[in-house]
Amino acid sequence: MKNALNWFEIPTEDFDRAVKFYNSLYDTTLTISDMEEGIMQMAILPHEYEGGVGGAIIKSEGYLPSTNGTLIYLNAGADVSPMLERAVKAGGSVVMPKMELPRDLGHIAIFTDSEGNKIGLHAFKQM
Repeated sequence: MKNALNWFEIPTEDFDRAVKFYNSLYDTTLTISDMEEGIMQMAILPHEYEGGVGGAIIKSEGYLPSTNGTLIYLNAGADVSPMLERAVKAGGSVVMPKMELPRDLGHIAIFTDSEGNKIGLHAFKQM
């Protein structure tokens, strides 16, 4: 097993607003996937399809945004600062500013998204 995690879903109550937020966060256009028309809406986050960890923004019954529970860390590339700035510009707020991790593990930051989810960012230190 290469990764302990292979898929995650970030809940939303306002799907269009969340897609706009994550389009801004990643500076891209997410792929919209109608899993079950009228029942579930999904926007796929950037990831490698073979061997990569993937995730999506999702709106469906029983999916509720929260700052409690599991905290996921999105890959911020080489530096968390640009994504954190885009998160704030898109309507999110900083929970924990950029912080260096010990033992050359890079940097992390935590924000809340447009839906009220608490999300982490992680950037590995470039060796």
